[in-house]
Amino acid sequence: MRFLLVEDHPIFRFGLRQLILQRWPQAVFADAESVEKALQEIRQCEWDIAIVDLNLPDAQGLEGLSRIRRASAGLRILVLSLHEEAVYARQALQLGAQGYLTKENAPDELVLAIDKVLAGGRYLSQNIAQSLALGEGRDGGEDAMESLGSQEYRVMLQLIAGVRVSEIALQMNLSPKTVSTYRTRLFEKLGVGSNVELALYCRQRGITGELP
Repeated sequence: MRFLLVEDHPIFRFGLRQLILQRWPQAVFADAESVEKALQEIRQCEWDIAIVDLNLPDAQGLEGLSRIRRASAGLRILVLSLHEEAVYARQALQLGAQGYLTKENAPDELVLAIDKVLAGGRYLSQNIAQSLALGEGRDGGEDAMESLGSQEYRVMLQLIAGVRVSEIALQMNLSPKTVSTYRTRLFEKLGVGSNVELALYCRQRGITGELP
């Protein structure tokens, strides 16, 4: 079994390794302290599962997850995050993660989550699952947010990080005109009129713009 550990804290990575080896003694690991390092590992090898933190030096928040998913459509991804808010779990699943745990969960639950994700299923920690069942992570603007297409959502993440349209176009391999069109559409759907309003709208919903 091949595990890609996308986590920037060495001590935490070490703990993950020891826990995983108890269940999978023949496990093979690669450490990635940044999204860029994770992308390098993905290009070089195939991995059964990636365990991904959302707060990394070169891509904090959901953008890092989005970049990893784009690099490998078939990779199983389990998010292991400090963020306990249900909105993060909702967005992580929408971006292609198969599981979401917080770092407060017990080690046994992490092993259970890995088993479930490797078997092709999904896993949410009990507290996150209960929050989502109760409708937490939704608000008056949730339906509007869910109406965004995948490209519009990616443009939104870049805009709230302060990235210029021309730079977004280069990163997404699109023309500046196309990016501007996505920007206009998402403004209309979310009812905002500027990048500042968009950033405030997202922050109120737990979506941060702490991106590279």
